[in-house]
Amino acid sequence: MSIYVRNLSYEVKEDDLRQVFAEYRTVKNVQLPIDRETGWVRGFGFVEMESDAEETAAIEALDNAEWMGRSLKVNKAKPKIDGGSSGDRRGNSNESGGGYSRRY
Repeated sequence: MSIYVRNLSYEVKEDDLRQVFAEYRTVKNVQLPIDRETGWVRGFGFVEMESDAEETAAIEALDNAEWMGRSLKVNKAKPKIDGGSSGDRRGNSNESGGGYSRRY
């Protein structure tokens, strides 16, 4: 399982996040999704640690901690649900869109 970290600074690098979590033992993997249009970090990331005990220690220590001018939100990542549809939770398709664009 991995840790979901949000409210990250847009200036954070994978090595920065790795160093912070390394204080709580072995970091196996760090992922910082990048916005396709801007090339900037999207403000959240995932950290995978060696064991559940290490993840729990890191979550307890870092949730709501101040880092890089931001208050981190840190919790267990929920498994990705691979539905493959673009519908809402009732199963209705949102593909027509009605002219609404979520791009900012």
